[in-house]
Amino acid sequence: MYLAYLFLAGTVALEVVGAIASRYSQGFTRPLPTAVTVVAIVGAYYLFALALHEGLGIGVAYAIWAAVGIVAVTLIGVFALRDRITRTQVAGVVLTVVGVLALQLGG
Repeated sequence: MYLAYLFLAGTVALEVVGAIASRYSQGFTRPLPTAVTVVAIVGAYYLFALALHEGLGIGVAYAIWAAVGIVAVTLIGVFALRDRITRTQVAGVVLTVVGVLALQLGG
């Protein structure tokens, strides 16, 4: 099961790279950021498939992927890219994490 979570961590990392690269792709008009986005997202789904193959349930695995990705992209956006975030949006991110924890701990 350890390997499944390692694959899931790779999934999240590649998805975050893809999301950030897509910001710089200018609507997929810039070749390098577009290529990085496509390769990262395809790689993320490949690693996700491996995580599922190693025994993670799809619902919980996808929830973890989504929540960790949301937190990571939000933090990168706020601290590295100078995005603004409201208290309500922070509460939404926190609730997302709490929901995923409930899914994980409930099983």
